[in-house]
Amino acid sequence: MLVLVAPGQGAQTPGFLTPWLDLPGAADRLAAWSDAIGLDLAHYGTQADEDAIRDTAVAQPLLVAAGLLSAAALGDIAPGAVAGHSVGEITAAAYTGVLTEDDALRFVRKRGLAMADAAAVTETGMAALLGGAPEVTLPHLEKLGLTPANVNGAGQIVAAGTAEQIAALAEDKPEGVRKVVPLKVAGAFHTHHMAPAVAALEAAAKDLEISDPRLTYLSNRDGKPVASGADVVSRLVGQVANPVRWDLCMETFQELGVTALIEVCPGGTLTGLAKRALKGVKTLAVKTPEDLDAARTLVAEHS
Repeated sequence: MLVLVAPGQGAQTPGFLTPWLDLPGAADRLAAWSDAIGLDLAHYGTQADEDAIRDTAVAQPLLVAAGLLSAAALGDIAPGAVAGHSVGEITAAAYTGVLTEDDALRFVRKRGLAMADAAAVTETGMAALLGGAPEVTLPHLEKLGLTPANVNGAGQIVAAGTAEQIAALAEDKPEGVRKVVPLKVAGAFHTHHMAPAVAALEAAAKDLEISDPRLTYLSNRDGKPVASGADVVSRLVGQVANPVRWDLCMETFQELGVTALIEVCPGGTLTGLAKRALKGVKTLAVKTPEDLDAARTLVAEHS
């Protein structure tokens, strides 16, 4: 069984879209999406520097566009399940037909702007904790006033909070944690700091054309399949102020009997987690079009 997954914010790197625009029709699709959302995706995906694409309002639509371009390049495939991490859930929602591609880009543009506005209220951030046991790490984060915003499994939890709280964490790591790594994001996503963005997304959701997913869609909220398109969108709205439970998504992969996992562009983060948590499962990160042949081979073997 094959699963297709889409990464979240922080996976972007300068110029990562450049080789994708050589594929037939890719530049035209990107141009149409750019016009729809008022953001030059080609510029940001090929020419902009690291600081420019770290901007939440830019990074999020850029990641969804990249995910959809690379997924389309795989051809007409039928994965057993689809999931995305954080903003990657919007990529997954479009891929499974819950949202049209245009609506997905419009929605993620509003999401990025709303989350950027919320992040501007207080200086906040996120940091990944590598190693350690959840039963030790989680109480330690609570003591410091931090939120476990991403529980990723495979020995990784991402903490979020104010700049002062993140600094305190670096000085006072939980027992067993090897390293605290600041993330390239501009706010404490998936925490109460993002509450203002929820209201903005509730309003934006009223304009969406919603269908039920045509493939098994797994939610970050609890790792469970969601059969209703309206429920998927409701979860997308609330997700920005609630933790991402990627560990539970991977547990569901195991329950479903996954044998292979492909991560769409810019792949790498989720395949890394899968290699540690899903032993025996073949993984492939689609980073450039050069990875497509290997991905299609994996699809043929496991779809």
